[in-house]
Amino acid sequence: MKITTHQFGEIEFQKEHIVKFTSGLIGFETLQNYVLIKTEDELFYWLNSVEKPEICFPMVGIRVIDESFPMEKNYEAFGIVTLNKDPLKITINLKSPVYLNQDDKIGYQTILSNSNYSMNYNLFKP
Repeated sequence: MKITTHQFGEIEFQKEHIVKFTSGLIGFETLQNYVLIKTEDELFYWLNSVEKPEICFPMVGIRVIDESFPMEKNYEAFGIVTLNKDPLKITINLKSPVYLNQDDKIGYQTILSNSNYSMNYNLFKP
């Protein structure tokens, strides 16, 4: 399969690499199929929609930031990143993590009830 993305141009992947989000992501409920892209030189993962390849979410593994973050069995937690030209203004959403089971190729997003987690946590500190 092939899609053309804004971030990476044309990418080719196997159907078995598609991660299924049966409820979509918050605000993107109709988009259920994504491919997870990781480049070797970057901190970020990229969750790219298969149905609408122009939709792509930069993400960071939350365990890199907080080792005590609530986890689900067999799932990795990621936070969606809001990019900014000023690195000190790059934020990560810890309040609504994306959980991925990379073995079964399924994922979901949830909103945590714990108020300790911010929607705009600064990824880089001065």
